[in-house]
Amino acid sequence: MAQSILIFDFGKNEEAAQQARHKIESWKQAFRLGTKISMKFERTGTEEKSEASEQKTSADTKNSAKKKTGATGPEKSAPSNAADERIKLLVRLDFSDHEKLSYQRWLDRIPAEEPFKSAKSETARQNDESYAAIAERFDSLD
Repeated sequence: MAQSILIFDFGKNEEAAQQARHKIESWKQAFRLGTKISMKFERTGTEEKSEASEQKTSADTKNSAKKKTGATGPEKSAPSNAADERIKLLVRLDFSDHEKLSYQRWLDRIPAEEPFKSAKSETARQNDESYAAIAERFDSLD
């Protein structure tokens, strides 16, 4: 099996990441790729921030209940968490051995398309040393 994982770091650009997701979904449907191309998002920087914001929002709601001012605290803290996270898109190409030409074409095509050009990209092929760790990271994502 010819497998590779492409990692695209979109930074904090949620719109570009969603455009990339939409592009891959349309390719899967148009070219009937099924499970040959799969993708997952990895959002970093939200776990620590979200725990802190949950504690802050619970404290804000307690204070707002005493002051009867409404729930403006939680609304303000939610957008700040989204601005602090980094978005990575992991795309796994999983073609069988007799589809080497299709595999190579997709490996060349995806990074050359528009939403992916603007992102910092990295490719992990099945023969690379880091592939096992990246594949495990891909499988652990929801």
